[in-house]
Order: sequence, then structure tokens, then C-alpha cells
Amino acid sequence: MQSVTYKLTEFFLIFIILPVSFALHYPFLIKACLAISGFIYVIYVLVKVEGNQFKLAPNIRWMSFWRAVFVKFLVIACLTIGYMLLTAKAELFHVLYQQPKLWVIMLFAYAMFSVYPQELIFRTLYFQRYASLFTSRSLFVFINATVFSLAHIFYRNPLVLLITFLGGILFALTYDKTKSTLLVSIEHAIYGCWLFTVGMGHMLGFPG
Repeated sequence: MQSVTYKLTEFFLIFIILPVSFALHYPFLIKACLAISGFIYVIYVLVKVEGNQFKLAPNIRWMSFWRAVFVKFLVIACLTIGYMLLTAKAELFHVLYQQPKLWVIMLFAYAMFSVYPQELIFRTLYFQRYASLFTSRSLFVFINATVFSLAHIFYRNPLVLLITFLGGILFALTYDKTKSTLLVSIEHAIYGCWLFTVGMGHMLGFPG
């Protein structure tokens, strides 16, 4: 399971074939089974092959992390509020105002059941498993953002692909710097929850 051929095949199946297949029309139950099976395989590889113990990364620099996230969040907030004002002013913060209970439930569910699994796959597995296949760190980060964006192709929305590509770059850089699934999951959750809050959640499958 450590050979280059095996890793390339594994990469192609997990990050290319499976996400693209989800954009095709076939029964949802089959898609769900493929997704669950794939995630179980990822956990197996992380634990049994890569030897992960899911402990906090040593020497986490919390203050540095929060400062960086705060600056990036301010930029994202300004851009997304401006976008909503220009394109869908009536939808700005509409879930927060009209369905606050749904808003709270979805923030929790998204952070726990969507963000963390995504980061285990697209950051933890990707960085630990495939770094040796690349000689260029910039290309390594670019490919990570690309496959993260590709994982959202089933939305069939160019803006979603752009947002997730840019988000993928941010998350890849954070993981590359911190080596912490927890920190990159927190950052991912903050930005994703904000998109739902500001009124752009419908693009990413949020209800309301």
C-alpha cells in the first residue's frame, strides 16, 4: 500500500473518480454507500497504514492561528456581504433572522458531520499520504485545492467551484503550517458557517 503505483491509483479513485461520479445521475443510495465505504477506507489508511492516533498537534500556536483566521475572515465577510448586497439583498442574513433555530442546528451539524470528515480526507490523508509524490510544494497545494473544488462538482455551480478552490488553498496552507486537523477544521467551519449565515448557504446545500 506504500508503492507509488498504489498511491497514484488510490489518489485517482478517491479524489477524481468518486467525486466526478457523484455528479452523474444514479441512485442516491448507491452514492451514499460509495461515500461511506470510501470514508471507512480513508480512516483505515490513516490509522493502520499511516499510524495516526488523532492526537492534538504538539505546540499549537493558538494566538497566531486566531489572528490569521480573523484577518482572513474579515476579508471574506466584506467580500460576501458585498456580493449579497449586489446580487440578492433580500437574502442577506435571512436564515439568521427568519429561522434562528435552524441556523443553530445547521451550524452544529455542518461543523461536526461535514467539515471534520472533509478535512480528514482532503488535508490529513492528502498531506500525509501523497506529499512524497510531489517535488513542488506549490503544485502540491494547488492540486489539493483543485481536488477539493472537484469534490463539489455535483453542485454544478461555477461559483461554488471557485469558492471551494480558494477555500482549498487557505485550508491547505493552514494545514501545511500547523499540521493540525483540528485547527484547519475550525477554520473551515468558521468560513462555511459564515456563508450559511450571510445567505449563500443554498449554493452549498444548506436548507432554508
